[in-house]
Amino acid sequence: MTVRLGTLDLEPARDDLLAPPVAAMIAAITDLSAQAHAVAIDPDLADTAALTDRFGLDPEASANCVIVLGKRGGELRPAACVVLASTRADVNGLVRRTIDTRKCSFAPQDWAVAETGMEYGGITPVGVPEGWPILIDQAVTEQPWVLLGSGLRRSKLALPGALLADLPGAQVLAGLGLR
Repeated sequence: MTVRLGTLDLEPARDDLLAPPVAAMIAAITDLSAQAHAVAIDPDLADTAALTDRFGLDPEASANCVIVLGKRGGELRPAACVVLASTRADVNGLVRRTIDTRKCSFAPQDWAVAETGMEYGGITPVGVPEGWPILIDQAVTEQPWVLLGSGLRRSKLALPGALLADLPGAQVLAGLGLR
C-alpha cells in the first residue's frame, strides 16, 4: 500500500531508510511494522518548513520531535516531545511540569545525536532510548497520518497519528503544542 502526503508517495518502511534504533523499534512492534511507511528525500529538505514547501504538505500532517533535558537532584531527565509542525512545544510549562524539573531546555545537539543514535534533523520518537518519556501533543494523535523524522536526514517516516500513543513511554498531553 502506498501512502500519499502532499506530493510525496511513501512505501512500506525499509531498514535502509531508517536509523538503526528506529528500524529496531519498528521491527519489535507489530502494529508499527505493519503500518510504517517511509520515503527518501534530499537531506537539504529535512527541515520541516523546506519539506512542507517543496512537497505541498499540510503543516498539520507533519510533526517535529525535539529532545529536551531537565535536571532534578543532579539527575538528568531527558524526554522526546512531539508536536505538530504548526506549533512549538511548551518546554518551560507543560514539559517541565510533566518531567518534574525546575528548569527544562532543548538538549544540546551533540548530546541528542549521541544519545538517540539518530542524525540531527531526523530525530524521531520511534526508537528513543528505553525509559525516556515520549510526550506527544494530543493533536498529533488525531492526525490520520503524520510525517516524522526517520532517524536519518535523507528520509522521512509516516505513521498513523494514533499509533504514536502506543510507543513505549508515550504520554499524550493536551496543550503540549502551542501556536
